Amino acid sequence: MNSRIAVVPGSFDPPTLGHIDVIRRAARLYDELHVLVVHNPDKEAMLPIAQRLALLEQSIAEDEEIDGDVVIASWSMGLLVDYATDVGAGVLVKGIRSQIDVAYETPMAIVNRHLAHVETVFLLPDPAHALVSSSLVRQVAALGGDVSPYVPAAVARFLDTGARDVV
Repeated sequence: MNSRIAVVPGSFDPPTLGHIDVIRRAARLYDELHVLVVHNPDKEAMLPIAQRLALLEQSIAEDEEIDGDVVIASWSMGLLVDYATDVGAGVLVKGIRSQIDVAYETPMAIVNRHLAHVETVFLLPDPAHALVSSSLVRQVAALGGDVSPYVPAAVARFLDTGARDVV
């Protein structure tokens, strides 16, 4: 496995500025970055995976600071480390907002390293995005609030044009 290839997994439902911040910084660290939309069976999704992929593509394309080889894909065929192994990635990159995220992600990082020798790198968020989560954005959007301070412009445009109706 090549540690110069990394995977940033997430549900991205919807993508937030915190997600884009992690993607931007990870793209600078690795030669090839896979942004992977994964199905989380513990969460009820607001957006179908195809819509999340499209919003990520638009958001990344519109971000002038993201450069490099960024691949956007989805995965629901098994373990996350199976995808990493398939693309030759030696690293998973996870954004960590709080101690709660650390407690949740640490056991998975240990198991992923054990299962496939894939390391996990935790990136702390820009403080401006530290408290923003997709679930908070979904709640604000569902109640008709302005989500533009928390999401990329492409996501704000999408949510402003009626996506709240699917919530």
